[in-house]
Amino acid sequence: MPEMPEVEGLVEYLRGRVTGLRIEKATVSAINALKTYDPPLTALIGTHVTAVDRHGKFLDIATDSGVHLVFHLAKAGWLRWYDALPSTIIKPGKTPIALRVGFDDGSGFDLTEAGTKKSLAVYAVRSPDEVPGVARLGPDPLSEGFDRETFGALLAGRRTQIKGVLRDQSIIAGVGNAYSDEILHAAKMSPYALAATLSDDEVDRLFTAMTTTLAEAIDEARGKPPAELKDAKRRGMRVHGRRGEACPVCGDEVRSVFFADNSLEYCPTCQTGGKLLADRRLSRLLK
Repeated sequence: MPEMPEVEGLVEYLRGRVTGLRIEKATVSAINALKTYDPPLTALIGTHVTAVDRHGKFLDIATDSGVHLVFHLAKAGWLRWYDALPSTIIKPGKTPIALRVGFDDGSGFDLTEAGTKKSLAVYAVRSPDEVPGVARLGPDPLSEGFDRETFGALLAGRRTQIKGVLRDQSIIAGVGNAYSDEILHAAKMSPYALAATLSDDEVDRLFTAMTTTLAEAIDEARGKPPAELKDAKRRGMRVHGRRGEACPVCGDEVRSVFFADNSLEYCPTCQTGGKLLADRRLSRLLK
């Protein structure tokens, strides 16, 4: 799933290419992806792009008419950029393309979604806050004013596993499954630790790990075209998606815990004092 660093990379890329351009095409080929009807998506046609921004993991293209194109790439979505937009006709149900947007200089992009579980979401709205997922977002951890005290206040009293807290978009915006694994590994903390029980030193360590991990990932994504962002993300991962490989810090084997539709990765030596966490899928300890 694209998370804050990749979405920020997309924002910076698009901002430098589409700001000032006129939208000439906005076509949905996956009707279930379009979540709004007023204003209609056609209200974007003929408008000029004035800004490209990010809200958590949502990307927001603003226009001079006041209409915003907001989208969330979900688990398997991505943006495919074209300097020259293809002229081929998109056949609904026959392609992974969910949305095609074209500009007056001939460029454009497709939003695509792999797999059978379709969760990519597209909105045409007068304000980003009209998107329910945007309206409920917590603070951005890299925003001005988000400091250690703010972070500590968000954790206080939450008897919830810290992995879930980091992924909860209503608490902290932009962090998902992959970067929460990376943050917890950098902080040397178990994903099952309860937020409310963390000591001041642990909160300090987690805050530093979160801000540093995200900032470094954004720096890595900066300036890269969409086609290169996924590979850059994979290369930067120390534990996420690296089950069975050696931890780059201590050399122990990276382990996984499987859930219904995803998994988490961690290093037992670095994060859990050598303890293997219970595998919820198998209902037994990993051997």
